[in-house]
Amino acid sequence: MGITELIFIFNFLLVIVLVFLEHRNPTSTWAWILVITFVPIFGFFLYLVFGRKLSRKKLFIWDNKSKLGVKKAVENQLQLLDEGSFPIRELYQDNIDLFYLHLRNNDAILTQENDVEIFNDGQAKFDQLIKDLVAAEDHIHIQYYIYRDDNLGRKIADVLKLKAKEGVSVRFLYDDFGSRKLSQQFIWELKKAGVIVEAFFPSLIPKVNFKINYRNHRKVVVIDGKIGYIGGFNVGDEYLGKVKKYGYWRDTHLRIVGESVRSIQTRFILDWNQASKHQLILYDSAYYRAEPQGNVGMQIVSSGPDSDWEQIKYGYIKLLMEAEDYVYIQTPYFIPDESLADAVKIAALSGIDVRIMIPNKPDHPFVYWATYSYIGNMLEAGAKVYIYQNGFLHAKTIMVDGKIASVGTANIDVRSFRLNFEVNAFLYSEEVTQRLLAHFEEDMSKSDLLTLEAYQQRSLWIKIKESIARLISPIL
Repeated sequence: MGITELIFIFNFLLVIVLVFLEHRNPTSTWAWILVITFVPIFGFFLYLVFGRKLSRKKLFIWDNKSKLGVKKAVENQLQLLDEGSFPIRELYQDNIDLFYLHLRNNDAILTQENDVEIFNDGQAKFDQLIKDLVAAEDHIHIQYYIYRDDNLGRKIADVLKLKAKEGVSVRFLYDDFGSRKLSQQFIWELKKAGVIVEAFFPSLIPKVNFKINYRNHRKVVVIDGKIGYIGGFNVGDEYLGKVKKYGYWRDTHLRIVGESVRSIQTRFILDWNQASKHQLILYDSAYYRAEPQGNVGMQIVSSGPDSDWEQIKYGYIKLLMEAEDYVYIQTPYFIPDESLADAVKIAALSGIDVRIMIPNKPDHPFVYWATYSYIGNMLEAGAKVYIYQNGFLHAKTIMVDGKIASVGTANIDVRSFRLNFEVNAFLYSEEVTQRLLAHFEEDMSKSDLLTLEAYQQRSLWIKIKESIARLISPIL
């Protein structure tokens, strides 16, 4: 038997595994079959790096929600909603279906007394974060997908080391792939100062992590159980607009005080306990000091490959279904699966004012061209598409009818919906949504409107790149 026959048999067996044993999404399955069939040897290595499914058996330790009291609180809210006796403010009455979806789908407890500060500029966000870190008295919980050993990264690390030496409990959780450039010296200096450091899904070989999928893409900070941060900014000089390749970095991040900080804290504890052998006590009153403040309704919704459901995507679709007037979307990548693409098109075709804003430059070329391939369908359905020209747009924001919004870490792509661990805040507040809307409108003045006529005039070479990127978009 020759080498060609062996490769054919091996590929055939791998295809059998994909089709009959892994029970993937059919679109993703076909994409991998094409890769493995037409690029036999290289396709196999791509599958090893990108394609292997995550064993759910290894994730059961995430199921600590019952010990944290989350399950009981969710069951209580669901019962009160079913009975019609949940004390929902009149302002939120129109959104009961969305509350219910997140409660059932994600155990996302509804809180109604929060105060929210919005940051779309990195310098302002990190100035406030450092100020809050310096003022910490009991504990700091910090988690980022990307954390750089550069000027900003070292500045924050210096504060963490100082607070640890002062006796504040500091826990630092980073994604081993996203933060793969962190040096061992950097980590050692944190640990030496008393910071407890853990990596999410670390590699066996330093600096070589083949687990490119299933990364923790969340960006969460909790300070003294009272202040929570959630949004799109990672830690690095580029997020301050100091890297020429990207220019100004336009993102959206929230600083939250109020009841929902408890939910953000729970999310951190669950992730920490998965990554660390030194687990946090699953309920300690010191971690849950948030007091009611403000009048913003909110649910903290997380998703990831540890779940059978695509919780944040379902929330996005429900937002589109709820829209009566407009839907404004900002995202660095627009690679929706069929269900979300249909929801956007149906909204646009129904007369809803759908506006999608994407960046004018790629940070990942294949993802960029895949985005442009899908944008064409949205233009044909009547959506307006804006190309942001003032640097790089990284915000993950949706606003609906000036009443509801979502801000977080999840992009509009298959990776965020099915492969990465993400977290978003769903906000029920006219005042907060109007502030986000004002930022969007300001960004429109710094963007070019892409017309269907201009889109149809793109070159053959660009169309080819779009077609290739779209073909493999289910596995990007």
